[in-house]
Amino acid sequence: MATASPSALGLAAASALHPAEKELPAGRLSSVTSALLVLKVFSAEEAEIGISSLAKRLGLAKSTVHRLAVTLSAEGFLEQNPENGRYRLGLSLFTLGALARRRMDVSNVSRPLLGVLRDKYQEATTLAILASGSIMYLHNLESGQAIGTRAHIGDLKPAFCTAEGRVLLAFATPAVVNEALSDVLVARTAKTVTDRTALLAALDEVRQAGYAIDDEESEVGMRCLAAPVRDISGKVVAAVGLAGPTQRLNKKDLRAMAPDVVSTGEAVSTRLGYRPR
Repeated sequence: MATASPSALGLAAASALHPAEKELPAGRLSSVTSALLVLKVFSAEEAEIGISSLAKRLGLAKSTVHRLAVTLSAEGFLEQNPENGRYRLGLSLFTLGALARRRMDVSNVSRPLLGVLRDKYQEATTLAILASGSIMYLHNLESGQAIGTRAHIGDLKPAFCTAEGRVLLAFATPAVVNEALSDVLVARTAKTVTDRTALLAALDEVRQAGYAIDDEESEVGMRCLAAPVRDISGKVVAAVGLAGPTQRLNKKDLRAMAPDVVSTGEAVSTRLGYRPR
């Protein structure tokens, strides 16, 4: 006998929802809303709940809740206790929660240290993470000077041509690096390096030096220096950066500042629990 796939079950669940669940604002999917409501029923006091109880609380048919539970279980968001048939939250939620917590931790821990670095050199400091083939800024503490970098929280830039991105790629897995360099790399300035072989060599240099320099490769007239941030396991999860205009920062200046930027990354790493072997 053929068995319905999780995606098919999800579609079936969407079509069999309680009428009240279909009255949602435009743009919201009733099936997704119902699935999320199922997950939100669980608590520390009630870690396991049966289908009948879930259906009663949500005002949905038992058959609908069962299909939702099967679909969520197939994706790891729920799991069924084989002894009593009740459902509990699955490990996929733990994984997502750990990612969110890690991002919050590195963001909160880094801000005061970025402020110290910014005040010392009177140049903008940043914190960035890898987002597919791009970097995303979690912090940008502006220098306060008339001319400086402008990167807003949540902004994305290509990883291959930014100092923060090269730090993150230098310590990433080969699969992540291949993904970031697989598409056609578009030059942002006349100095942007787009040759894959040259970029791989640049990542080797970053690993050896412990920091990366962007010399007008991302933005004309701007230079940036970045260093890694590691979590408790030693994995590089973010990059701290210091950036400013070329008229205030030459490459010799950046190399002189590198120890302080690296130290800032190490201080953030220490607060995240990292201890060098």
